[in-house]
Amino acid sequence: MAGNERHLAGKSVWVTGSSRGIGRVVAEHLARLGARVAVHGTTPHSTRAFNEAESLAAVAEAIAARQGVETLAVHGDLSQEQEVKRVVAEVRDRFGGIDILVNCAGGDIGAEGTGTVGAGRPDRNDALHISARDLVSVLDRNLMTCIWTCREVAPEMIERRAGHIVNFGSVAGLVGAEEGAIYATAKAAVTEYSRCLAAQLRPHNVTVNVVAPGTIVTARIVASRQVDMGRLDEAGRLDRYGQPIEIARAVAFLVSDDNTYITGQVLRVDGGDQLWPA
Repeated sequence: MAGNERHLAGKSVWVTGSSRGIGRVVAEHLARLGARVAVHGTTPHSTRAFNEAESLAAVAEAIAARQGVETLAVHGDLSQEQEVKRVVAEVRDRFGGIDILVNCAGGDIGAEGTGTVGAGRPDRNDALHISARDLVSVLDRNLMTCIWTCREVAPEMIERRAGHIVNFGSVAGLVGAEEGAIYATAKAAVTEYSRCLAAQLRPHNVTVNVVAPGTIVTARIVASRQVDMGRLDEAGRLDRYGQPIEIARAVAFLVSDDNTYITGQVLRVDGGDQLWPA
């Protein structure tokens, strides 16, 4: 890819929702490829939800030490437009601009947060009976965070006529299911918003794509549902759970200079669980 292992050197990246889970692995992988990385969580201690780190600052410092790049820890509720503006200003003040935006913030998490039974999954989590508060929370957490950040970052990419945006959808947003209906709806909306944005940014040489993970093993996944232990075996098979690094590698390609002609697409990273058109 792109000729050398540090092909993102000189690029500035903001990975939302990167205090833990998949986002944290994406942030570290892009740092390994040479990028300056802004690591984000809703609060300075979002990392503690599943004991993945002491603090957001500790995550950023560890990535910087391991990968030899500049990092920045930023926090804020990205479902709020003014908070997005504040956080983006902090990233620009440190890095000068944002070359790559990866919107990983999200999750099937209700209004009470991750500390509830089921690691935050809403009670009565279907299309009709989910509470109004949880419904709004899931939509805000997954859809509005994506829209507000894209609205704030894309204009500078238009001005430079360069940039990559990767928004996180989910395979859940590509199929109907009773459980997790509002999460699926939000992720389906992320996909459609991304396609619309890709159409708008196409004349400006800015790519917008969606990565749609399948079931990926993270601390929250283990805490929030019953895990099929047989699917944890990684040896020589695709009918298994995925690993966060497998998502990170897909993102890395889409934001690299090798991606000169792919935009408005949905890339499932699910080991082939879904084999129909996106």
